[in-house]
Amino acid sequence: MARTDSAAGGVTDHDELVAYRLRRERELSSLYATARSLTALGEVDEVLRSIVRHAHELIGGDFAYLSLLDEEENLTLKAAAGTISPEFSSARMPAGSGLGARVLESRAPFWVSNYGEARFLSRDSTFDQLMRSEGLMALLGVPLLVGERVIGVLFTADRTERPFEKDEVALFSAFADHAAVALDNARLYEESRVSLRTIEDQIATMERAVAVHEALTRVVLTGGGPGDIAELLVEHLRGTVTVQDRDDRVVAVRNSHGQDVHDDQDHPAPRLFEEARRTGRCASAQGDEGTFRSVAAIQAGGSHLGYLSLTRRAEADPADVRMLERSAQIMGLLILIRDARVEAEERVRGELLMELLSRAPLHPSQRDRALARGVDVDRLDVLVVADCPHRPTSDIVRQLNALSPEWSGLAGEYLGRATMLLRADDAEAAARALHHRLRQTLGAPALVVADRVAGQERSRSFTLAQRCLKLMWSLGEDDRGSTTQRYAMYALVFDPERSHDLDRFLDDCLGPLLAYDRRRSTDLVATTAAYFAHSGNLSRTARFLHVHMNTLLKRLDRVGVLLGDDWRSPDSALRLHLAVRLHELRSALDGPAAGAG
Repeated sequence: MARTDSAAGGVTDHDELVAYRLRRERELSSLYATARSLTALGEVDEVLRSIVRHAHELIGGDFAYLSLLDEEENLTLKAAAGTISPEFSSARMPAGSGLGARVLESRAPFWVSNYGEARFLSRDSTFDQLMRSEGLMALLGVPLLVGERVIGVLFTADRTERPFEKDEVALFSAFADHAAVALDNARLYEESRVSLRTIEDQIATMERAVAVHEALTRVVLTGGGPGDIAELLVEHLRGTVTVQDRDDRVVAVRNSHGQDVHDDQDHPAPRLFEEARRTGRCASAQGDEGTFRSVAAIQAGGSHLGYLSLTRRAEADPADVRMLERSAQIMGLLILIRDARVEAEERVRGELLMELLSRAPLHPSQRDRALARGVDVDRLDVLVVADCPHRPTSDIVRQLNALSPEWSGLAGEYLGRATMLLRADDAEAAARALHHRLRQTLGAPALVVADRVAGQERSRSFTLAQRCLKLMWSLGEDDRGSTTQRYAMYALVFDPERSHDLDRFLDDCLGPLLAYDRRRSTDLVATTAAYFAHSGNLSRTARFLHVHMNTLLKRLDRVGVLLGDDWRSPDSALRLHLAVRLHELRSALDGPAAGAG
């Protein structure tokens, strides 16, 4: 029979049972409502905060926190609810220590009514100090299980000593089971979102790579150049893109606005260029001002053709590096195509030039080939020869070929000389203009000589121009544009048709000296030239010839015996001085090509 209280209003066992059932229903209802709310969350951090908040409310303890296992099997606090210090909020329990270790080992709930007096627990001094400073005593931990795998422990703590009832432990364990599932779902959801973002990024990268590849293909098919590729890269990579040729000269620079700019940025260390050229791969480095520069060598057919570089604040990612390397390959292809086209055109123009300079009659087909290139051979009335001792003849020819369309002309190499036939009303002005342009493009002193073609005498004009050029070198000229007419006073030397006149003049003035030098192996002509070159000063002449004064006087006496005592008179001296100078210049012209590039 159920117990009853005789007093009015007494509580029966039946009333206690009803109250217990009502409390359990409220707890279970709260549990399932909490579980449902957890399943509606997606972010891991949001789920962690929600778990400890609901755990705190469900059990009603002073404090609740959740710790997850890290890669080293340590329990690291991830979320907490209740009044607690910042030091405890970053607590970390080493593997095998504390109440959490018992929960992990047994995969079951474990509690202590007074943590400080639980001697059977393995201790961690740092965590024990945190527990004492927070005044925490009663501690309950339940495992967070995902299948058979423990991922962490959910704790509730009180600042007063007390036991945890069986119902509390069961309720907290049931909540932990739901929480573990919600936490694992949130992790899977976050991983799937990360994977989705990664896939989307990869697709975007692929689409960008395809777009760049298609754009590069259009550049090749439409005959674009370095500037077009630089603009394309800036559009997709931002920053500043610089193109350098095989001689390290900057040929194109584009910034993020797609316009030409001066390359005023600090170049990377030479090792960056060397590494890119040696490996054939992109080399990157960070500059002094926090910018990153990536350099790809432009190579094709085993030849180094230049560099393509990207400078910007952000470091280039692998996709950007591949894009830069692919662009360098396309740039190499463009350069090969351009060089092949230029070489073919230079070869055709060179062949036409050689045919025009030969004495054979011009065939109608040759005229047609010239006209196809905008050249009317009948109107080519000026011949130019150019030389630069610091550059090979092929470089000079290439520059003349680039300039020839401006003058409706033809350029090429003829008998080892860079030569050009052009149309000009003023030969002197044309020579000066060509000299100025060559001086700029070659970056070194150059000589340019022009001769007006008389009728069809192109071959004669070439001879005059190239011999006049040698004469200019002999006279000490090394950086000038002029015409053969300017050196008409030396025509006896460089005009082959007047060589007989020069022979007669030299024989008349120097014949006895030349004959004596040949017979006796002496240097009377050279001595006379040195005497005039030093204005008749005997001391300077002797020092120049490295002879004693008596030796010099004996030589000059011998000159007087051979030429007559009046050889130093004003008229005789003028003729003799001119003769020895022309003799020197003829020897220089008939010797090796002075200053030949």
